[in-house]
Amino acid sequence: MLEVPLDHADPAGPRISLFAREVVGRGNAEEDLPWLLFLQGGPGCPADRPSAAGAWLSQALRHYRVLLLDQRGTGRSSPVNRQSLAGRPDAEAAAYLRHFRADAIVRDAELVRRQLLGDRPWSLLGQSFGGFCAMTYLSLAPEGLAEVMIAGGLPSLTAHPDQVYRAAYPRALAHTERFYARYPGDRKIARQVVDHLDDTETRMPSGERLSAERFQMMGTSFGHDGSFDLLHHLLEQAFITSRGEPVLSDTFLRGVDGVLSMADRPLYALLHEAIYCQDAASAWSAQRTLAEFGEFDPRRHAEVNFTSEMFYPWLFEQDPALRPLRGCADLLAAYDGWPRLYDPDRLAGNTVPVAAVVYADDLYVDFDQSRATTGQVGNLRPWITNEYRHNGLAARPAVFDRLHAMVRGEV
Repeated sequence: MLEVPLDHADPAGPRISLFAREVVGRGNAEEDLPWLLFLQGGPGCPADRPSAAGAWLSQALRHYRVLLLDQRGTGRSSPVNRQSLAGRPDAEAAAYLRHFRADAIVRDAELVRRQLLGDRPWSLLGQSFGGFCAMTYLSLAPEGLAEVMIAGGLPSLTAHPDQVYRAAYPRALAHTERFYARYPGDRKIARQVVDHLDDTETRMPSGERLSAERFQMMGTSFGHDGSFDLLHHLLEQAFITSRGEPVLSDTFLRGVDGVLSMADRPLYALLHEAIYCQDAASAWSAQRTLAEFGEFDPRRHAEVNFTSEMFYPWLFEQDPALRPLRGCADLLAAYDGWPRLYDPDRLAGNTVPVAAVVYADDLYVDFDQSRATTGQVGNLRPWITNEYRHNGLAARPAVFDRLHAMVRGEV
């Protein structure tokens, strides 16, 4: 545990706690292995726990001491949620959360590195949003990095959130169509679910109401292995007869709540648009750009199409974990003073070895924007593939192995 400044520009000001966990392979505790910092996806998700880290960790432990950092506001690092923010006025909470983006995460990592290694650089593995953080790291403190590996996390260096979401909605439509191609019978059931939700005030076992729009957010998981199957098996058990009438089953409703609730990751909703902001406000970008895609209106369109990583103002009314944070969320959406996260000139002249896998069918990170970035960062070796989905790093040992070989110039 380490105390770090809330605002790195004000080192004498308020401080927050930062937690990181060292993981060493069995039999390597006494070996002088290089350090690897792992930055996970999100934003707003804690670091992988060693028992549930997926395929990449066992491969990495053959070569490194691994540091699993709970990014500020997550896990054991001064967690942010409706409980920890309770009692703060909205303006104060919003000002506090403006210090929880990639630039602050990178400066936290640099404090940890200097405490552990002094002037020696370390290696970095960034998954998804962790790759965004890696680009910020290369922009702000490349001297701290010996090598960088990125999995499904090359952001556009310049795109406004509107550009991000205008590219994201067509990907959500494409993934919805793939889901229905796999399970054709689910078109009808999804339609029945939406019609039922429109006609009936349906409460989940937690007591909160499930709306049709919120049900459409089940597509948030579509970018991972097995996610189509998860929704299909929930839809198989969607309806049950109660007092002679069809109702949505507790089994279905509990499964939907498990996917959609933001109780364990409120920063994911609060800061998702902010991670794309540079010198501009998001102004609820996902909500505004949705108006350009009528296919997502289930009352005007026969097909029920699922959205993906989009968060809307109404969600802060419908999700009890987010409801107390609505005013704060509005202020974050309106804030236009976000500093720049990337330095295109410094990245163009980068000399740190970088290997990045870009998934051609990635739901969450736009392929064309990522591919453009591969040509804007010096010393970056891209691996473009449609063999894996967004969670390839966790699902397949081969992803880490190839990235490691690439960054070393072995393939």
